[in-house]
Amino acid sequence: MPRRVLPLTDVQIRNAKPREKTYSLTDGHGLYIEIMPSGSKLWRMKFPQRGRGDNRLSFGAYPVVTLQEAREKRLATQRLLLQGIDPGRYRDDKKRLAAEKGSNTFEKVAREWHGNKVPTWSERTATNTLRRLELDIFPEIGRLPIHEVRHRDLIDALRKIESRGAHEVAHRIMAVCKQIFSYGIQIGLLERNIAADMKDVLKTVRPSHFAAIDTDELPDFLAALRRNESRMLKPTLICLRLMMLIFVRTSELIETPWSEIDLEKGEWVIPWQRMKRGKLTVNPDTTNHHVCLSRQALALLRELHAITGGGTYLFPNQRDHKKPLSNNAILKSLERMGYKGKMTGHGFRALAMTTIKERLGYRHEVIDRQLAHAPPDKLSSAYDRAQYLAERKVMMQAWADYLDSL
Repeated sequence: MPRRVLPLTDVQIRNAKPREKTYSLTDGHGLYIEIMPSGSKLWRMKFPQRGRGDNRLSFGAYPVVTLQEAREKRLATQRLLLQGIDPGRYRDDKKRLAAEKGSNTFEKVAREWHGNKVPTWSERTATNTLRRLELDIFPEIGRLPIHEVRHRDLIDALRKIESRGAHEVAHRIMAVCKQIFSYGIQIGLLERNIAADMKDVLKTVRPSHFAAIDTDELPDFLAALRRNESRMLKPTLICLRLMMLIFVRTSELIETPWSEIDLEKGEWVIPWQRMKRGKLTVNPDTTNHHVCLSRQALALLRELHAITGGGTYLFPNQRDHKKPLSNNAILKSLERMGYKGKMTGHGFRALAMTTIKERLGYRHEVIDRQLAHAPPDKLSSAYDRAQYLAERKVMMQAWADYLDSL
């Protein structure tokens, strides 16, 4: 008949004195406490391991782990054994998972997410997204394991951005963080997306349009441009005049290579890959954009070719001719003209749309196609190319002549 083991008492454990050699006091069902010669008292549990004899688990040191807590750990181990789970392997797996979670910091997961998204983004989007994270988020929460980031941590980081007046940036970064936490859920690192609940923590940003002068202000703008001609580099001046004449998007103009321009035929066709809708990852518009050139625009391009025609771009960067002109150069020129906050490169598009409709009487559809806005469907796209190109050429010449008349 097996010897009956009496459960330990807290007094018995507390009064146990160290001996020359390690000895143990048994509580029953595999649980015992070892008394070390140093006086340390360690909880252990012996359990049968299938095919490998007995194994042992350590539950920690007494009195940090009390008698009651040690018994609770024993009970949890017994439950695992009843389920056929090896407690030793279960313990090791928990340690491994905890280590993995601890090493998966917000920055590490964010960079992994970013790397997965890069193939679907434009180079500018990829660069700007990572740069925003590196400047504003990684210094605040990047070192924290992603599952330990609290609402308060993220809110503080976002409001720090907001406090410097960058309200739109704060909203954009919050949307990025939401995607990163969603990715963390998908790869099993956390169970809740804390950014998904943050609908009202930032101040509401009213949608705003790009600054643009109106039609009545156009004569004064042209006069200011004439007054400031001597203060501008010739390519910058030509760039501003071309933006007014052809009103393509700023990036589509300053990033134009000479290879797209046929000065002999007077033609300029922008490949669809460079157009805004051509860069979409889902259903990109594969329609090349015909930039209808007036006589005035063609004359400016020929003048520009004598200056920059030996290089790659129409408007090379002054510091590095292998790169195109910076959009900031356009904004700075407008600022020197006294139009800071009143006019932008994109504003020329709004100005042209309004003026051509109101003063020249052209239909919205014709102007819209010249602006390379999205047609409603592929059939309409094909129709636009066939039906509006001739009208657009006439319209663009009329627009250039109207500007000359002012």
